[in-house]
Amino acid sequence: MGSPHNIDPRAKNDPRNRYPTDEEFYRGDRPPGAALPEDRPRGGSSDPYKHPWTWGTIALVVFVVLIVILGIALFP
Repeated sequence: MGSPHNIDPRAKNDPRNRYPTDEEFYRGDRPPGAALPEDRPRGGSSDPYKHPWTWGTIALVVFVVLIVILGIALFP
């Protein structure tokens, strides 16, 4: 199996192709002796019940649909 970053095998010894592991990458913005666990979960699942639309957006869509239906009904 190839490398995880799809590096051309002929360029494996090139020093520019040094990719940190996930642990090394995310450790970069934390203090050296962090007492608390990671407080920003990386790549976790989002809330499956949270709907992206607000009530205002839903009301606007319903209003536009009603205008179209009334326009068709009143002006055939």
